Amino acid sequence: MDVTATEAKNRFGQMLDHAQREPVFIGKSGRRHGVLLSAAQYEALLAASAPAPSGDAGREFYAQHQAWIDEMNDEVRQQGLWNDGLRVW
Repeated sequence: MDVTATEAKNRFGQMLDHAQREPVFIGKSGRRHGVLLSAAQYEALLAASAPAPSGDAGREFYAQHQAWIDEMNDEVRQQGLWNDGLRVW
């Protein structure tokens, strides 16, 4: 549903009811400026956009790139970090 900002203001209760079924797009000056969503729709959007827990993402990355990661870790163990000599303590 598309309504003007004035319509949304004047019929806010109706817009809230309508938003329970589908988003209400609110326009101003001929352009969409906002969207009225139900709380359930908003929560679903938040859940869908939440990043994966870092532990899972790390394990997934390691599983995909294990050989390369192990090789890089071995090199660091053998040669040290490139900036080890730059430390001033």
